[in-house]
Parts: sequence; structure tokens; C-alpha cells
Amino acid sequence: MMEPIKGSIRFSQFAAAIVLTCFSAAASAQSYRVLLSNDDGIESPRLHALHAALSQLEGVEVVVSAPNVNQSGSSQSSIGSITVDNFEQDGRFFGYAVHGRPADAVRFGVKELGKDQPFDIVVSGINRGANVGNVSHLSGTVGAAMEGLYHGLPAIAVSEDPNSENTAITAKFTADLVDRYRRLGAPSGTMITINVPAGELKGVAVRPMGDSYLSTARYEPTVRDSMTTDYERVRMIVDSEDPTTDTYAYQQGYISVTPLKFDWTDFEMLDEVESWNLQID
Repeated sequence: MMEPIKGSIRFSQFAAAIVLTCFSAAASAQSYRVLLSNDDGIESPRLHALHAALSQLEGVEVVVSAPNVNQSGSSQSSIGSITVDNFEQDGRFFGYAVHGRPADAVRFGVKELGKDQPFDIVVSGINRGANVGNVSHLSGTVGAAMEGLYHGLPAIAVSEDPNSENTAITAKFTADLVDRYRRLGAPSGTMITINVPAGELKGVAVRPMGDSYLSTARYEPTVRDSMTTDYERVRMIVDSEDPTTDTYAYQQGYISVTPLKFDWTDFEMLDEVESWNLQID
């Protein structure tokens, strides 16, 4: 902290320039606050890998608020009251473990952890499993990022193939994007979803969301009694045949990058629905 100047001086243009320089230096030294969450739970090694990569960025402060256990497939669902634990890793405080959904963890982070020092961005991931195409609507990873967007913050969701050996690349790629936002500003009202496949990466493809690579093939009964039957869902992988989609790019070995918005409105249909002249009987 600068000490007050004692005595009198003449405030010349030179002195003004020094003050402005000091002010600029102080402003640049302020931390860029990242709220980090996921849907795999606070113990996920991929979350910790992303935390490490983000923490290496100059001028960045990372605060973790994540579900206490795996909450995959919970989209942007929420519960009421929550319990929050202080989570330690190797004897040191790592973050806040929220007994709730990913969206709850982000909401708690924004409203409670950021009430005095607001966050600049929400980052969700790294998820174990891709969230390309229509699967994104079901994803807790994307839901956590969307919760950030809901509260007016730019957001990034990042996922990778569950068998991937590219986690270090995924973490670095995400951290580079966060650093770009820090230096150049983030897009308003938009979140970015990143999906990194396994194997050798061919490059980066910016594509719209499309196709469903995960399909429900059938339900198989597992336990039956006179009144109740338990079923196990059997899923299958579907190859995309549309080269314009993020699913296709991902399945072809590219890191897919897709900008998403919170508003799901089908604007092309507004006039059509208006023409139906719907009335209350």
C-alpha cells in the first residue's frame, strides 16, 4: 500500500503522469476471479488438473465451488437448502463442496463467495465424457456454465473423452481461453463449450451444436416383483454423418468449440405461432 506523501509539492504534468502510471499498475494487478465448478464432484482428478492450469495464469484467482459427489446428467436442475463443506486436498484447503447440483454450486459461488468480490467468469469442467450435440441439454457441466450465464457472467464448459490421455492439453487449452478473456474481454451473453476427444488431435473446429452421439437403445428389466420393476438403460454410440456439427468434428478427432446462448427461443417460429391466433375460450 502506498504511503501518503508528506509536505507540499506542485502537481505538475510530470507528477500527474506518475500518478496515472501507478493507478494503471494497481488496476492491472487486480486479480481476475474465476469460479471453478463441475458435475463430476469436487474430488474429480480432471477438476484438479484444470484448477492447476488456471492457477498458473498471471493475475488469476481461482475459487472452487463444486458438488460434493458426482451429479452427472443433472443439467441446470437445482434443489432448495444446501450444506457446504470445506474440502481439503493434501492437508490444504482446496474449495467448497456443495451438497447439491452443479447449478447450486455455481449459484452459491456467485451469491455467497462472490458477494464482496464478484467473479469475472465461471468455468465448468473438465467433465469425464463428451458434451457435444444435443447431449449438451442434459449435461450438468453445461448446466453449471449456463448458471453462470444466467447470473450475467461469461462462462466456459469443458469436457473430454472418458478414456482421454489429453487432460493436460484440455486444461491448457481452457486456461489459454480464460487468459484471452482476461486480456481482451469476454463475449457478453455467450458461453463457450469445449469438447476434446481421445487420441491424436487434428486441430480445432468451431461448429454449431448438432446430432446426438448417445442414444437409448432399450431398457432391460433387472429386478421384478409383483408391483415394481427396475430397469437398466442400455445406451449406444451413434456416429454423426453431418460434417457441419460439433459432434462430427469431435468424432473425427478435432477439439470442438461451440458458442451457446441461454435463450432457446426459436425466433423463426415467432411469427408463425402468432399467426395461429391462439385464444382463451
